[in-house]
Amino acid sequence: MRRMIEARVVHPLLGDAVQVPTYATDGSAALDLRACISEPVTLAPGARLLVKTGLAINMMDPGLVAIVASRSGLSFKHGVRVAQGIGVIDADYHGEIGVILANDSTEAYEIAPGERIAQLMFQPVVQVALRLVDEFSTTTERSAGGFGHSGKL
Repeated sequence: MRRMIEARVVHPLLGDAVQVPTYATDGSAALDLRACISEPVTLAPGARLLVKTGLAINMMDPGLVAIVASRSGLSFKHGVRVAQGIGVIDADYHGEIGVILANDSTEAYEIAPGERIAQLMFQPVVQVALRLVDEFSTTTERSAGGFGHSGKL
């Protein structure tokens, strides 16, 4: 079941209209975000760059979050990924979506106008109320075993 949210292009002055993201196939979980730039931009090796998408979303539903994620092909083939792992767009954020890209390769990468640079996926949100305690009331098999406690395989 698909939910509809309001989307708008926020930078019509860059020339060509920004393509509204669509799902590539019926089974796609995420929409492709495109670079809303007027000319190619070079992302140097080891550098980070904020790339605008020309898209703002108005979710107005605290039960949703938009997640910006790397495109696997761009990351694998060119070492270009979303710098912070994932980007979180809260329901009450209405500004333009920008993607922070990082270049992990040893080669410069040229980002072309309209190029697909990241993915946008919507997820349900569960907000919790944290309660401070002196100790936990139950134990688990893992307990406080720490990172890697459950083994390698």
